[in-house]
Amino acid sequence: MPVAIITGASKGLGRALAEGLVERDWDLVLDARTEPALAEAARSLAGYGTRVLAVAGDVTNAGHRAELVAAARRLGGVDLLVHNASALGAEPLTPLVELPVAGLRRAFEVNVVAAHGLVREALPLLRVARAGAVIVVGSDAAVTAYGTWGGYGASKAALDQLAAVLGVEEPGLRVWAVDPGDMATDLYAAAVPGDDGPRPAPEAVVPAFLRLLDARPASGRYLAASLLEA
Repeated sequence: MPVAIITGASKGLGRALAEGLVERDWDLVLDARTEPALAEAARSLAGYGTRVLAVAGDVTNAGHRAELVAAARRLGGVDLLVHNASALGAEPLTPLVELPVAGLRRAFEVNVVAAHGLVREALPLLRVARAGAVIVVGSDAAVTAYGTWGGYGASKAALDQLAAVLGVEEPGLRVWAVDPGDMATDLYAAAVPGDDGPRPAPEAVVPAFLRLLDARPASGRYLAASLLEA
């Protein structure tokens, strides 16, 4: 069975994508900082009959990233790496002039530096996979100037560029940056408290990610909405 590592997998898009993969008989290594929530997610997903390993920790920690890859190696390798873990930098979001430097640093550490470190750790296994792929979860804040979203958006813009260059440097892999669009997630609720307008559930965009795995288009940046229309 193919093996995927998914960061930020205890809830939201990460968990929804994990469910979409176990329904297709994928084995999984799941990451999140909150151990009880991650363990509950792993128990639920294991009910589909595939192997699911939960490795709780902070993805900015190099030792934790090594544990994730070691767990995948025990399952047979790494066919797909999904960097879904994200940090806003401030909760709720604030204008750039009010954003603490520590918050900006945290956003870049989680959203960019951790992605780079995890790819470096997993790359030997990805290169020998039959169809190795990397997915990083982006945002329209990377390309559109929204007030208060500057720190988060800057980190996601850097993540997009990191993915784009990796796709050029590793032509044997597929490297996709995916903008999932607006979703009803805890991350959005923390970013903009009180904005309870209707938004799609994360499960609604999972078919877009699965379409990438099926069609394996060229490495690049993709909008989930466009993939769902294809």
